[in-house]
Amino acid sequence: MMLVLSCFQARDILAARSKDAAGMETSFDLGLSRTSVVLGSQGVTLPDGSCISWECINAIAGDENGCYLLEQSPGVSETPGVCVPRKIQLYSELTDRLYSLYPTSGAPTMLVSGLPMHRIKGTDPYRDTLEKIRAARPAGNVLDTCTGLGYTAIEASKLSNVAHITTIELDPTVLKICRLNPWSKALFENLKITQLIGDSFDEIANFADGTFTTILHDPPYFRLAGDLYSLDFYRQAWRTLSRNGRLFHYIGDPESKSGRSVTPGVIKRLEQAGFRRVERAPRAFGVVARK
Repeated sequence: MMLVLSCFQARDILAARSKDAAGMETSFDLGLSRTSVVLGSQGVTLPDGSCISWECINAIAGDENGCYLLEQSPGVSETPGVCVPRKIQLYSELTDRLYSLYPTSGAPTMLVSGLPMHRIKGTDPYRDTLEKIRAARPAGNVLDTCTGLGYTAIEASKLSNVAHITTIELDPTVLKICRLNPWSKALFENLKITQLIGDSFDEIANFADGTFTTILHDPPYFRLAGDLYSLDFYRQAWRTLSRNGRLFHYIGDPESKSGRSVTPGVIKRLEQAGFRRVERAPRAFGVVARK
């Protein structure tokens, strides 16, 4: 069983300790489930007998920017050992970027060289994903151009009218982060989801005309992936969509300086690529285009 803690769970544990509680329920998968633990003088004891020291709990509680994988040190004579926290953070030589799992009160997001992958101001990554799904209204065969933590692919796969999802991730390091994120578990277990490793700008050219009913396009910031905002890419997206297919394109806050700058150009290029009825979807911070 993989155990992951953030400051939110660690602070709840410390609050229970301050009230001299002998035990409590907390989460070791960032809020997805609850587990009963015992609070003792040395630390927190899990049902399997392993222990997390108060020193570690305090350290995790003090870090608002990290999620921690709890790894067991070897026990004596096969008895459970002490859990040692390791921050979920990896550097990629491929992209020269540092990725880290960033906690919220619900689903975590990922920091890409310090920039959050999801909206977290006034919302959370899960609700952010649901807004994108509502705007896109995915159906049939779906292309998810940028896997990230897999939330978009996972939520789309829950819809009965979605047959299959192909999701593309540029950086294998991102998928290593996913494997350590409890909220990304379905990405590796759902048979409706197929993963590809590669650059979406290149990979999309490999699909036949009309392959997809829906494209969910949630690229990084323009300055990080300008080719995914290009006319050439939009033409490929139009080609691979079936008749009456829909493209949802996440851009960013339409009221921000960047959003106001990028959105008009995106709409113009989508129309040049052949899309009709390109409409803004402000609640989802993007646009919806139809073929």
